[in-house]
Amino acid sequence: MIPVPSGVRVWIAAGHTDMRRGMNGLSLLVQEGLKRDPFAGDLYVFRGRRGDLIKCLWHNGLGLSLYTKRLERGRFVWPATAGESVAITPAQL
Repeated sequence: MIPVPSGVRVWIAAGHTDMRRGMNGLSLLVQEGLKRDPFAGDLYVFRGRRGDLIKCLWHNGLGLSLYTKRLERGRFVWPATAGESVAITPAQL
């Protein structure tokens, strides 16, 4: 998994996201949709419509990184509220 340093806040984008988006599209979604700064050092997690794919966007101080994880079986558990973000701890991630 991603070695997330202590003090980094993890935000889950509730609802589903278009997984065709890359770094630029997801950082724009963080700015406009979540009203947050994607370059502040927080980690943002997005889930696809089917629930078997997530993308994590993180700026570590040196550059922006995009991580992807796809499940072969099952789905990621996700909050039901749409249009908002939910904060979790790095351990919960």
